[in-house]
Amino acid sequence: MTRIPFDHRPAFPVTSSQPSLLDRRGFLMTGLAVGFAVAAQPVMAQAIHTDSDGIIADEVRIPVAGGMMPGYHAYPAGGGTFPTVLVIQEIFGVHEHIRDLVRRLAKQGYYAVSAELYARQGDASKYSDIKDLITNLVSKVPDEQVLSDLDSAVDFARSTGKADVSRLGVTGFCWGGRATWLYAVHNPKVKAAVAWYGILGAPMWNPKSTTVFAQLPKLKVPVLAYFGEKDGFIPLSDVEKLKTALAGTPSQAKVYPGVEHGFNADYRPSYNAAAAKDAWAGMLAWFKANGV
Repeated sequence: MTRIPFDHRPAFPVTSSQPSLLDRRGFLMTGLAVGFAVAAQPVMAQAIHTDSDGIIADEVRIPVAGGMMPGYHAYPAGGGTFPTVLVIQEIFGVHEHIRDLVRRLAKQGYYAVSAELYARQGDASKYSDIKDLITNLVSKVPDEQVLSDLDSAVDFARSTGKADVSRLGVTGFCWGGRATWLYAVHNPKVKAAVAWYGILGAPMWNPKSTTVFAQLPKLKVPVLAYFGEKDGFIPLSDVEKLKTALAGTPSQAKVYPGVEHGFNADYRPSYNAAAAKDAWAGMLAWFKANGV
């Protein structure tokens, strides 16, 4: 991985008729924002930028209920089809860090895709205050909509002719870490899932919505879950409760000592290079061991 800016190429496939379709259908976000979300600033100098050498990486439009949703995909430039990984966004949406993770997975031989799951409700990249973002955008995005749109992202991947969705994995970060658990329950065709520091109890953006614990009895997919010992959003007591619930199942939970929430977010002060490297390697091994 090199540390040079990625050249954001024109969206694909996009037609001139699509913006009016999106407006007519009520979508508030018609394309991905460039760069990092405002609320995630300032971006640290350590931020990793993965180039597109040897891969195809583009913004896309994903057909979903009610219109077209912006997203981002990447896959190896060679012929053939590739095992598929859904990458579920952070709370900041599909900003540059998530797009970089998609490119990293493509470099590992995967077709990877991430859908902008807030597109109907607004643009997370424009919010400067995290509390405002949670109150006025994140809290308005229902779980049922997220799961439906992730199904549509799988359908889109299949339609490209580059994705082998019979070898489907899913991974997500922060907000997307929780969504990874929910999607693993929702879609038993997922071969394996990796949830990065996803909230296990009632989420702060919607205290009345389901918890990961409530979904565990229905889980059929092996999930590898990562947590930081010093995560201020996820109590260690919740993680210990999760470990007890997972005992005797194919799923696992791992806690990294001394690290914070968002330890894989290389553009933020919470980044821990050693933990991120180990967890990334563990994710790839988990996928391969489970047929992704």
